[in-house]
Amino acid sequence: MYNLIIYLAAAAVGGVTVGYVLRIFIARKKHDLQEQKQKEILLKAKDEALKIKEGAAKEEERARKDLQELEKNLRRREEMFDKRLESLEVEKNNILSKEKEIENIKREIAGIKDKQNEALQKITKLNKDEALKILLSQIEKEYKEDLIRKIKEQKEIAKEEAQTVAREILSTVIQRLASEHTVETTTTAVSLPSDEMKGRIIGREGRNIQIFEKETGTDLIIDDTPDTVVISAFDPIRRHVAKVALEKLIADGRIHPTRIEEVVQKAKDEIGQEIKEAGEAAAYEVGVAGLHPDLLKILGRLKFRTSYGQNVLQHSIESAQVAQMLASELGADVNLAKKASLLHDIGKAVDHDIPGAHHHISVDICKKYGLSESICDAIASHHDDIEIKSVEGIIVKAADAISSSRPGARRETFENYVKRLEELENIANSFPGVEKTYAIQAGREVRIIVKPEEIDDLTAIKLSKDIAKKIEEDLQYPGTIKVNVIRETRAIEFAK
Repeated sequence: MYNLIIYLAAAAVGGVTVGYVLRIFIARKKHDLQEQKQKEILLKAKDEALKIKEGAAKEEERARKDLQELEKNLRRREEMFDKRLESLEVEKNNILSKEKEIENIKREIAGIKDKQNEALQKITKLNKDEALKILLSQIEKEYKEDLIRKIKEQKEIAKEEAQTVAREILSTVIQRLASEHTVETTTTAVSLPSDEMKGRIIGREGRNIQIFEKETGTDLIIDDTPDTVVISAFDPIRRHVAKVALEKLIADGRIHPTRIEEVVQKAKDEIGQEIKEAGEAAAYEVGVAGLHPDLLKILGRLKFRTSYGQNVLQHSIESAQVAQMLASELGADVNLAKKASLLHDIGKAVDHDIPGAHHHISVDICKKYGLSESICDAIASHHDDIEIKSVEGIIVKAADAISSSRPGARRETFENYVKRLEELENIANSFPGVEKTYAIQAGREVRIIVKPEEIDDLTAIKLSKDIAKKIEEDLQYPGTIKVNVIRETRAIEFAK
């Protein structure tokens, strides 16, 4: 305020306007304020710089102390390493000295042994090799029987273990195989809508039946059986072609020589396509690729071939599936075993036309279509007349046997079945002390209940062996029969 009065007084004296004086005063005041603000900012910056400097000094001091502590630790470790190195050097020198002592002792022992051997040779007048030979000969004589018995025991143990493992593998494979029971055969009977159709099939002067038999290569039997005609032929494919053609003619109703020729040709074409598709489907089902198309056609012909009621194509598929599982369990060549099993019975498709055993024909067919020698050997050896050369050949033979002998695979007449069970029971009943006998599990087990007052435990064991021996001598049967002798004593009393 004082400065403002001075400025106003100076303006009055100088003749300057008051507004001018005020502007000068305000400008001066602003300038003073800016200078004051700058001084405050400068002082604040100095204070901040001082704080940062002090913090940096403290951090530097802390880092210096840490470095000093680390340096002390490193010195202590270095001293420890030096001491350890010195101790290792001492241990190394001790070990070297002990090694030298051991070498000296070995040399002394070797010298003593040499002297002893020389002395023994002078006494016995035998060298080292001769003495060893005599010693081994004496040991062999003394322990020969023990060695033979031990070897036999080991062989029996190995045989039992091998049989156990084989049973486990086969039981696992059979359990994994889920196939339908074989009950179908090639159908040769064709149903007719009425007996009037028989006359139309025969035709005037037998012309229709003659041309039908000529085109199909079958015999058409028309007898007194109501509403049925029977087709007879040795070749199952011809029989099937005739069946399909006859069913088509019956359904169409037009039966004359020209129509018969057309329908039979169509049936042959259909059957040919069905055979091809059956072979391809079989190979696809078991995962076998790369077979020649003509080989697949021959394989498909097995669809119309049966053996003891078992369809041969289905049997081949089952055998391939079993071989695949067996090979994987045993670590053999899965693809080789599977392919050989699928084709092992392919000779049955043409065995009506080519002489020879079917497995020999199978080998010839496979060689013709360029299959490997190992596959052909496995196929050839699935019967006993050719030596098995590989583990895959054993697998093919086992798979063939499993598929053929599984329950339901092949048919057996009811009379023979009952007769076999009766013979089993009669053999067991013929022994004294037997009370009841039951043949169970399709004749694979015979269960014998004995009288406990007549048969003791030791006699029961002997009885089971005697019955088993009698069955082996008197009966012919596939596989094995379990003889199970049961001795049971019951004590019954009533509480009243």
